[in-house]
Amino acid sequence: MAFRAYGEVQQRTAGPKEIELSLFRQITEALEAVAAVETPPLEAWADALYRNQQLWTIVATDLVNPDNTLPEETKRNLVSLSQFVRQCSNRVLAGNDGIADLIDINKSIIAGLSGIPVSTVTEEAA
Repeated sequence: MAFRAYGEVQQRTAGPKEIELSLFRQITEALEAVAAVETPPLEAWADALYRNQQLWTIVATDLVNPDNTLPEETKRNLVSLSQFVRQCSNRVLAGNDGIADLIDINKSIIAGLSGIPVSTVTEEAA
């Protein structure tokens, strides 16, 4: 109950960038937790992938919104990246790929939103 109340307060006080950053961190942590286990529980594995796909769908939807003020090239690149995430997720679901690429992509986004070099974020994972 207290956690829910804290989440509601955070939603009212955090800006869009902070919320987006928090979501990317939470979902990336879930992907990393699944990747760290040789045979993760199917429910945790599916949930992590599903949440990541949801997040990227929301990001792509926001990017094509006419009110989005990002530069056009940035929007195009991120929409393309969201399509790659969808394709990569489908390969993972088919058993043809691991989730390392998804984790790396999310970490790059986290770095960008945080204003830190991508190499710093990926080195922390090593």
